[in-house]
Amino acid sequence: MNNMKVKQLSIFLQNKKGSLYDVLETLSEHDINIKALSLADTSDFGILRVVVDNPQKGEKILEENYLVKTTDIVAIEMTDSPGGLSSVLKTIKENNLDLEYLYAFTHDKKDKAILLLHTDNLNALIDALIKNEIVIVPPEEVYNL
Repeated sequence: MNNMKVKQLSIFLQNKKGSLYDVLETLSEHDINIKALSLADTSDFGILRVVVDNPQKGEKILEENYLVKTTDIVAIEMTDSPGGLSSVLKTIKENNLDLEYLYAFTHDKKDKAILLLHTDNLNALIDALIKNEIVIVPPEEVYNL
């Protein structure tokens, strides 16, 4: 099941002007392309979650100046229309899984979006998705979108 898991980098940022720019500029300077990102913040710090085209290189470059954690997540293809997300969430609810977070992005496939999911039991999530015929997008495809 590891071949179904996408590597996500979580970068802990000081909550000050320019922090996000500095990370993104570092990735750009090293020719690392961001495929998806999510930013959450508190009053003290922010967590930037990114999926990049080369997670190993991204982690190596960023850990020189930042606290970086690599996390496995699952990418699925969903319908990019009203109800697309709720149908996926219904499957997750019916399988009694608890999502920690999710974020999505669109791409060049017409009427489709990619949903990135994280839960404390990714193998159970993958099993539920397969059982319910929800398309799991392989990591290589996500990295090369």
